[in-house]
Amino acid sequence: METLTNLLSAIEGVVWGPLMLVLLLGVGLYLQAGLKVMPIRKLGTGFKLLWQGRSTAKGEESEGEVSPFNALMTSLSATIGTGNIAGVATAIFLGGPGAVFWMWITALVGMATKFSEAVLAVRYREVDEAGDHVGGPMYYIRNGLGKKWAWLGGLFAFFGAVAAFGIGNTVQSNSVADGLGESINMPHWLTGIVIMVLAGAVILGGIKRIAKVAGKLVPIMAIAYFACGVLVLIINADQIGSALGLIFGHAFSPASAAGGFAGAAVAKAIQFGVARGVFSNEAGLGSAPIAHAAAQTKNPVRQGLVAMLGTFLDTIVVCSITALAILTTNDWTSGETGAALTSMAFDSTLPGVGQYVVSFALAVFAFTTILGWAFYGEKCFEYLFGVRSIKVYRVVYILAILAGAVAPLNFVWLMASVFNAMMAIPNLIALALLSPVVFKLTKDYFDGKTVLPGEDLNR
Repeated sequence: METLTNLLSAIEGVVWGPLMLVLLLGVGLYLQAGLKVMPIRKLGTGFKLLWQGRSTAKGEESEGEVSPFNALMTSLSATIGTGNIAGVATAIFLGGPGAVFWMWITALVGMATKFSEAVLAVRYREVDEAGDHVGGPMYYIRNGLGKKWAWLGGLFAFFGAVAAFGIGNTVQSNSVADGLGESINMPHWLTGIVIMVLAGAVILGGIKRIAKVAGKLVPIMAIAYFACGVLVLIINADQIGSALGLIFGHAFSPASAAGGFAGAAVAKAIQFGVARGVFSNEAGLGSAPIAHAAAQTKNPVRQGLVAMLGTFLDTIVVCSITALAILTTNDWTSGETGAALTSMAFDSTLPGVGQYVVSFALAVFAFTTILGWAFYGEKCFEYLFGVRSIKVYRVVYILAILAGAVAPLNFVWLMASVFNAMMAIPNLIALALLSPVVFKLTKDYFDGKTVLPGEDLNR
C-alpha cells in the first residue's frame, strides 16, 4: 500500500502541476475569448432556457432520455458534493483566503469550457443498442476528430470509468462516514451500508431514475444549504467586508501565518484555488457532458447555455457561501481543514445546530454525487465494452460504496485527484481541436440558423 501511495503521490505532483493548471485555464480563456465572453453575457438567457426546460419535451424535441432541466440537475448532482464543503475549506487551509478568488476565476473561465463540452456532446452524440442517447468526450473525440483519434476517446473512457470510483464514489462515502462519525458517532461501516442500499435502489434504475431523483433532490438541498449559509452571513454581516478584503488581498500577496494557519504564498493560492475549483465544478474534466448528451433537445447550443449554469451555481453561488461562512469567523486560522473546518465555522455562528447542518448537507450532497457519477462511469464503461457491460459495472460500483466508507481517507483522496486530472487531459485536447466547431455552431444559433444534434447529422 505504501509503494502504491508513493507512486500515486508522484503522479499527482505531475498531473496537478503548473502545466495542468495552465492547460485548464488556458483552454478556458481561449474558449471564452473565441465565444466573445458569450457565456457571461448570456447568463440570463441560460436561466430562461433552464426554466423552460423543466418539463419533458413533446414531439420533435422529445428525442433524449431526460428533460434539459433534469440533465443539468444530474450534472449538478455530481458536481455539488464534498468539494463545496470540504474542498473549499481545504483550499483556504492550504492556499489561504486568496485561493477563493482563484476559484472564482476558474469558474468564470470554466463557464465557457462547460458550454463547449455540452455543445459538442449533443452535436456528436449517438443512439446506442438499447435505444438511449449517449455522448461525451469519448464520442466527440471519435466522431468529431475522426477514427484516427479514437484511441484518445478510449483513454478518456478508461480514466472516466476508474475515476468514478474515486471522485464520485469512495471519496463521497468516506467523507459522509467521517462526518457522521464525528457528529453522531455512527460507525463507518453502518454509514457505508445505508448509503449503499439507498444509492443502489436508484442506480439500478438507470439514467431516468437517477435524473428523476436528482431533479427533486438537488434543488431542495442546494436551496437549503444556501439558506443556512445566508443565515450565517447575516449574523456575521459586520465581518463580510473583512472577509472579502482577505480574499482579494491575498489573491495577489502572500497570506502570513496566523494561529494554526501556516501561511501560504501566492503560488499556493493559485494552485489550490484552481485545483479545488475544478474538483468542485468539474469544468474541463469532461464528466458533465455525458449527462447533457441525454437531454431532450434538438439544439446543441441551447443545451450548452443550460449546461454552463452548472459551473456558475456550483462555484460562484454554493462555494462562495461556504468560503464566506468560514472567513467571517476566525476559525480559518484554527488549524482545522476539510469538512471539520466548515462544520466549526457554522457551529460557532449557529451553536448546537451548525455542525448538524453541515453533516446533513455533506451526506445529501455526497449521496447525489454518487448517483451522478454512477451514470458517468457506466457510460464510459459502455463505450469500452458495450451495453451488456453496464449491469456488471453498476453492481461493482454499488459495492465500492461500502469499501470507500471504511478505507483510509488520504489514499482515497489521492486516487481521486490523480484520475481526475487524467480525465481532463484528453478532454482539453479535444476541446482545443474542436473549438472551431463550437464557435461556428454558436454563431449559427444566434444568427437564427438551424443547429442539429448528432443523431440528425447523417439522416
